[in-house]
Amino acid sequence: MVMSVNTNVGAQVALQNLNATNAQLATTQSRINTGLKISSAKDNGAIWAIAQGQRADIGALNAVKQSLDRGVAATDVAMAAGETVSDLLLQMKEKALAATDKSLKTAARAALNEDFKALRDQIASVTNNATFNGVNLLETGADGFTALANAEGTATLTVPAEVMALGSTTVTVTTTQSIDTMTKANSALTAVNASIDNVSGALARLGTKSKALTTHLTFVGKLSDALESGVGNLVDADLAKESAKLQALQTKQQLGVQALSIANQTPQLVLSLFRG
Repeated sequence: MVMSVNTNVGAQVALQNLNATNAQLATTQSRINTGLKISSAKDNGAIWAIAQGQRADIGALNAVKQSLDRGVAATDVAMAAGETVSDLLLQMKEKALAATDKSLKTAARAALNEDFKALRDQIASVTNNATFNGVNLLETGADGFTALANAEGTATLTVPAEVMALGSTTVTVTTTQSIDTMTKANSALTAVNASIDNVSGALARLGTKSKALTTHLTFVGKLSDALESGVGNLVDADLAKESAKLQALQTKQQLGVQALSIANQTPQLVLSLFRG
């Protein structure tokens, strides 16, 4: 081996190896600190771009889930109100049927009529207040609800309005319906019977739509979880592996420092040649 005081090849090689070890150590420490083996585009541009695309889809699916959650809530509120309307109609049928009895006294008929009107007005109150986040599927003029169904925004799930306001096609009992005479009682009974059937059909449709929204919400949740797992497989670091690698590199770094120290002592050997 050529000894020179101008060029210390051994020290250069030792320094290069130490720098390489330090770079690997910095990478490993970064992976342990962030939990990611690919935290930026410079780590692996292609994989980082794929992961970013999947993260965008996950964010979009979160918006879809929120939209579906609102749809489920609005539909469930409408169903709860519709069931109340159905119960009120059953009570109104009892009053209307009782009012068709020809033997009723005037006072009794008047009492039945007051009860009937109170129940009738409760239907209006229920339908007007069946609102969730500004959405009311039962009030007059309701437009229904449309929820997002995919991350691209190209598909939707729609819940049509089921108007149950007084005087609607579903609840044919009018806002002024009464049973204070035999004729009116018979007319009211017919309207109430038709309304009961109509409301039952509307509730069945709402139940079907609510189930469809819930089923799709479950699917979107599973899809989002699968995408998150996929992103993790692409970019997450194996911390057990990185921890073991860290210890190995720290040992290698110490050895590199020692090797550099020994290499730096080589020029001193040249002086020993001149000592007599």
